[in-house]
Amino acid sequence: MISVLILTKNEQRDLPGCLESVAWSDDVHVLDSYSTDDTVKIAEAAGAKVTQRAFDNYATHRNAGMTEVKFKYPWLFLLDADERPTAELSREMQQVVLGASENVTGFRLRRRDFLFGTWLKHAQISPFYIRLVRPERAKYTRAINEVIEVDGRVADLGYPLDHYPFSKGIAHWVAKHNTYSTMEAELIYRQQGLRNPSWKSALRDPDFHTRRLHQKALFYRMPARPLIKWAYMMFFRGAILDGGAGVTYATLQSFYEYMIVLKTRELERGGA
Repeated sequence: MISVLILTKNEQRDLPGCLESVAWSDDVHVLDSYSTDDTVKIAEAAGAKVTQRAFDNYATHRNAGMTEVKFKYPWLFLLDADERPTAELSREMQQVVLGASENVTGFRLRRRDFLFGTWLKHAQISPFYIRLVRPERAKYTRAINEVIEVDGRVADLGYPLDHYPFSKGIAHWVAKHNTYSTMEAELIYRQQGLRNPSWKSALRDPDFHTRRLHQKALFYRMPARPLIKWAYMMFFRGAILDGGAGVTYATLQSFYEYMIVLKTRELERGGA
């Protein structure tokens, strides 16, 4: 009833658990960016079909996966190796696609991020994601921190997807976000983001992803962004209520924002 697409790059640590969590599907695909560890071997041993493609950017890579891979079923569940659908979500997805009308082309779910074994219930800024789609009616935009757009109505799922972004350690998260911050700075410098953001859309648009798009564009125009982000996460979102994990996550996110600011300034000054 549902095909699964998992993106990988040296994911031998996380992939076994991810594959186990979607063992209910008999059409699991791994889109691998030429891993140099045992990722491909693990995927094939579990019965997943592996396609390899050189990574270019997140939107293009994900779009290629949806269009170039041949899926068995009309619905596709999009997953990263450090994510796990709960048993309840897995059952819910299999049930809803059976009765979904033709005008429903995607389902939105809540993702729960974890740090130090703690769900970042308050600290997580963007918990809602569209992950179950009709692939021919969906596409990703934005090269980094990509956004999926679907042609049709999006319905909501009730159960969560669990995400373990620190499963490979803090150093791996920092290295990954060092790359992200470079890509974000390049987008800002080249003005490839939203050019005319609206406060009205940022605050009142009925679609969550449209609000986030405008909010991000407006946020990039603010002075002292890292400090604003830390204060927003800590006291407005309530990251402090998540304890030490929440404080740590808010601080890491502020550091990430500071890296984007520094790298954007560096580009504006002509590079390093």
